Amino acid sequence: MSKKELSTLSRRERQIMDIIYSRGTASATEVMESLPDAPSYSAVRALLRVLEEKGHLRHKLDGQRYVYSPTVERERAKRSALQRVLRTFFDDSAEDAVAALLDISQESLSDDELKRMENLIKQARREGR
Repeated sequence: MSKKELSTLSRRERQIMDIIYSRGTASATEVMESLPDAPSYSAVRALLRVLEEKGHLRHKLDGQRYVYSPTVERERAKRSALQRVLRTFFDDSAEDAVAALLDISQESLSDDELKRMENLIKQARREGR
């Protein structure tokens, strides 16, 4: 993600971006229906317009409604968000972040998931990361 960092967004703007990323696209009504303690329809429209002005969203006309989609693909946004989490909560330590993930996921990780993680670690070693 460029300097259009999601970290510069307000709580409400982040919630809207999360909704649109999870859905792929969404209208103002769909966003409003998904927001906890949703503000008015006009407030949601204003927030969508702000996100568009900041470069996070674009819209297209679908009949009589605008349908919004993110300007940055989900994979890039995920990487950017993870980098912020690493920097903010784990002092840029991937090891500490993985340890925390394993700690909170202990009981829910399948043998297949653990094997895939093991393979990712082996691959990272081979590639010199």
